[in-house]
Amino acid sequence: MPAVILTGLVSLLPILAIVAALSDLTRYTIPNWISVVLAGAFAVAAAGVGLSLPDVGVHIAAGLVALMAGMAMFALGWVGGGDAKLLAACCLWFGWPGVREFLLDTALAGGAFALVLILARGQMIRPFLPLHAGWIVRLISPGEPAPYGVAIAVGALIAFPASEWLRFVHTSY
Repeated sequence: MPAVILTGLVSLLPILAIVAALSDLTRYTIPNWISVVLAGAFAVAAAGVGLSLPDVGVHIAAGLVALMAGMAMFALGWVGGGDAKLLAACCLWFGWPGVREFLLDTALAGGAFALVLILARGQMIRPFLPLHAGWIVRLISPGEPAPYGVAIAVGALIAFPASEWLRFVHTSY
């Protein structure tokens, strides 16, 4: 596979993670096309770098386990459906053992984001935040859910540089 095409495919993970985060932050929804494109791009990239079938299987297993866990969290009302699908699509890219770092980074980002939301929704800080954008009003309103796609995207962005994908891109040039 030409290096420029591989670079473009691999770049979709961080780019679409950012798009998903912005969508979740401003609209509390992550479009399905983002997870679908991520899964499709993984398949093409995996074939392009010559990942072995067992390695592809490990990546698929990581994605499926994450999807099942995400579905359970969705059923319990802990995350939204878009969050569950985005998490699974990202886990598909990271595979094992990269998914460990990704999930840890996501959990830490989620905790930090939750702390920021708690502070922003508090009575001492909330009056000083800009309220001209409708999505900001919703985001800092007490009782609103946390758009967890933000934490998933931050986790993906932190874990991405250590992933095997940058090594594949580097060696293709």
